[in-house]
Amino acid sequence: MSHTKYRSDPGLKRRMGGVSLGLTLLYVAFGALLISLVGSIWVALAITLSMAWGQWFFSDSLALKSMRAQVVTPEQAPELHAMIDRLVALAEMPKPKVAVAQTNIPNAFATGRSPSHSAVCVTTGIMQRIDADELEAVLAHELAHVANRDVSVMTVASSVGLLAGFLTRWGMFFGGGRRNNNGPSILVVILVSVAVTFVSSLLTRALSRYRELSADRTGAYLIGRPEKLASALVKISGGMDQVPEEELKAAQSMNAFFIAPAINSFSMADLMSTHPPLQTRLDQLAKIRAELDGRA
Repeated sequence: MSHTKYRSDPGLKRRMGGVSLGLTLLYVAFGALLISLVGSIWVALAITLSMAWGQWFFSDSLALKSMRAQVVTPEQAPELHAMIDRLVALAEMPKPKVAVAQTNIPNAFATGRSPSHSAVCVTTGIMQRIDADELEAVLAHELAHVANRDVSVMTVASSVGLLAGFLTRWGMFFGGGRRNNNGPSILVVILVSVAVTFVSSLLTRALSRYRELSADRTGAYLIGRPEKLASALVKISGGMDQVPEEELKAAQSMNAFFIAPAINSFSMADLMSTHPPLQTRLDQLAKIRAELDGRA
């Protein structure tokens, strides 16, 4: 974690290190497969590194574009900027870009490659469903992701799927440069791509569940009002049932980054692995409230 007033989380650091190691091995596997396809280690290296670097470097703008979010100025959203100004001063961290997404989905997310190059986005849906104190708690949670730098690891992880898709298309349309042996080459590409994407998904989801609990903790300790985040989470989860199914499906690629998954109660079991159960989060926040009361 960069130097801020947010509490350090050694468990999150260990998990981020493990996931980063796993992702490195996956990229090595992709690089080896690319070498066999294109016949050049330099071309394979250039493709692999450029895709990973591009996803990392442009992560904030790519995430905002995927949600059709717009960066807003203090004049356009004075109350939102005032909350973030207060929180970054409290946490002693750089102020991120502030964005708003025009969607009914009640949610928020953080993105960016570092605390100095990050963005925090809220939807119009969440601002309509929760009060100012609850929104501040949500923003403290999102800023914790920025301070923890877990967003950058999640961003690089998502690029593995993009690379897998690229490899599959390469093999299918060009035969990996081996026209005399197209069948096996294409089959190997598809099987490896599916396997690596699956492993990447498992690594990402394992980190995602823990990082949400970590951000809940650090955000709650920062503002000292865990009950506000708890009430916000309940409202956000309950509000998903009121969002049209088309909007929820369109936003599912961002589920791992949202404060709560953009799914309704009927499909919750399908994507439970991206976030810890709501009750687990509420229980943790209740314990923090009891701890803070005991200190008073």
